[in-house]
Amino acid sequence: MRVTDTMTSNSFLKNVARTEANVQKYADQLSSMKEVSKPSDNPLLVSQIMNLNNSIVQNEAYNTTIADAMDWTNSQDSALSGATDALSRIGTLIQSAATDTMNDSDRQIVKKEILSEIATLTDALNTNFGGKYVFAGMNTTTKPFEIATDAAGHFTGIAYHGTTDEVDADGNTVAASGNLTREIAAGVHVALKTDGRQLLNDGGAAAGKDDLGTFLAEVMTALDANDTGALSGRLLERAGAESDNIVNMRSEIGTLSNRLASAQERNGMEKLNLEELRSNKQDVDLAEKYMQYTMETTAYQASLAMGTKILQTSILDYL
Repeated sequence: MRVTDTMTSNSFLKNVARTEANVQKYADQLSSMKEVSKPSDNPLLVSQIMNLNNSIVQNEAYNTTIADAMDWTNSQDSALSGATDALSRIGTLIQSAATDTMNDSDRQIVKKEILSEIATLTDALNTNFGGKYVFAGMNTTTKPFEIATDAAGHFTGIAYHGTTDEVDADGNTVAASGNLTREIAAGVHVALKTDGRQLLNDGGAAAGKDDLGTFLAEVMTALDANDTGALSGRLLERAGAESDNIVNMRSEIGTLSNRLASAQERNGMEKLNLEELRSNKQDVDLAEKYMQYTMETTAYQASLAMGTKILQTSILDYL
């Protein structure tokens, strides 16, 4: 086959264009420090990088949720610490009032101090975190606990305004969970201990059950009646049980906090792994790319130099 000048020229220009494109490719990679800058560079690699970016964004969202849940449980633990102290003090006051050596006026002084501790207890259980009450169940914007009094202003119990059981059209009680759920990983959910009914120790039962508020009202009645038998017997025992109930919930919250801490650690490790994997696919090896750029630049310059020798023409070639 006869090789014409046109064929030689076209082949040369095609090779120069390809070498120039490679030079531009490596120059773009060096300037951006990325393997690809648009989908057409490598559609499969771009798809993988986009998936990794989405995974990292989701990982960061889970980390935010975990951190928020940990702050929530820390607020709950602090609140229950105050509630435990208040109940412990109430138990001590009940014990001191149960002796026959204390007179009526002294018991009234004890009653006033117990009322003060009840207010402290209620304030602790009404702890607010980030504009939300931590023991209000689903009703996070409603103050959950309120001291109830009769028309004369006497203490009658503690009212709860958080999530409560519902009654259907047939009059049947439908249990409603008052625990908020958080997703801390793909398909992994935890329930925050936000149902304040557990703190009242009423088990979510119907109103009127002998809960924490009822117990405290009975203490007030026993103090007014100077009923040392009740104070030294079942009421003192009940004070210990109510305190234990608070401690038990605090233990459950502590267990949840430990789980969240472990989840946060795993989340951090997963983020590092995802970022490393993305870096391996997306970021360039500077030394390697610079060497490739230098080689392609040398090849391009060599092509130009050879072309000027191969395609040398003058007017004499056509005479």
